[in-house]
Amino acid sequence: MNLFTSFTISAKGLRAERTRLNVASMNLANAHVTRTLDGGPYRAKSVVFHAVVLSQKESTQSGGEGDFDARLKKAIETVEVAEIVDNKTPFMEVYDPDHPDADENGMVKMPNVNVMEEMVDIMSAQRAYEANISAMDAAKNMAVKAIDIIR
Repeated sequence: MNLFTSFTISAKGLRAERTRLNVASMNLANAHVTRTLDGGPYRAKSVVFHAVVLSQKESTQSGGEGDFDARLKKAIETVEVAEIVDNKTPFMEVYDPDHPDADENGMVKMPNVNVMEEMVDIMSAQRAYEANISAMDAAKNMAVKAIDIIR
């Protein structure tokens, strides 16, 4: 495996987790928006990840270490954002007849943002981001040690 492969894997993970953090922050920021450009309350969004094979090169060697390298090259996957989808859970309805967006019964449709879930998603994205940074630091330290051995 190439030394820079681990940097690529971690960088793609950082990018994906940053997107997840941005979407969760956007959901929190719009948790009380009852009127959007589409006309209606804000609909929470979720990030969908998918695995992507980083290297599809196959080893032409057979037997011994070559088979391991071929299996490893097929197994190296990283993550990317597949899409950002709308959360399909129903809107909450709150009785507030004085609200400008209340219907004739005094009910206001509120966004389907669950603040606790969004906070957990933010903390999870932060931890995953930190883990990817730690992996990059480990790869960097191994590269430095390899250079020190050469000297």
